[in-house]
Amino acid sequence: MFSLQTIFGKGDKFYGLLEASAESASSSARALSELLNTPSPQGSLEKFKQARRREKDLFGQISEELVNTFVTVLEREDIEALNGALYKIPKVIEKFAERYTLALTRTGGVDFISRAAMLEQACTVVEQMIGLLRKGMNLEQIKVLNDQLQTIEGEADRQILDLYRELYVTETDPIRYLVKKDLFEILEKAIDRCRDAGNVIYHIVLKNS
Repeated sequence: MFSLQTIFGKGDKFYGLLEASAESASSSARALSELLNTPSPQGSLEKFKQARRREKDLFGQISEELVNTFVTVLEREDIEALNGALYKIPKVIEKFAERYTLALTRTGGVDFISRAAMLEQACTVVEQMIGLLRKGMNLEQIKVLNDQLQTIEGEADRQILDLYRELYVTETDPIRYLVKKDLFEILEKAIDRCRDAGNVIYHIVLKNS
């Protein structure tokens, strides 16, 4: 017969798994900054693959624990939603890295670094938000962090509009136009995924406060 302490101890595993998942997303974003700062057509994608594999493993572990755990620290649908949101972040970042290395000869002089820094910042904020879940779900702190995410995402939206304006006016090479547009949109999508994760966390804390 299981004691309540044992049951809730198993439920507490979800905090650790979600924190590991958020760290994996941050690791992927850091790897992207490294890749962009040392561009090479032969640039290694191993760090992205490792982060993606780890995220996939964690996604599976969380899904399995949801089946096997009687009592969870958060509502099951909230854990599933956050698990799904986190899973998508390294996936999108790896997609960018793969296409970037393939198209490097077409992207000379294009500034992806500043936008990658925004993505890294967004991943860090998500990691901080998830770290607060096990510390009592302080709504005020979570709101401040979620507002930071919204600001980052809003700036990313503004920048991509500026990019479209520039592309329409100055870019004469149709292939280069498509490559730049595709890569910037993937980066924006990765930031959007961080915003989605932040919204899930904010919803969880709002519901439990």
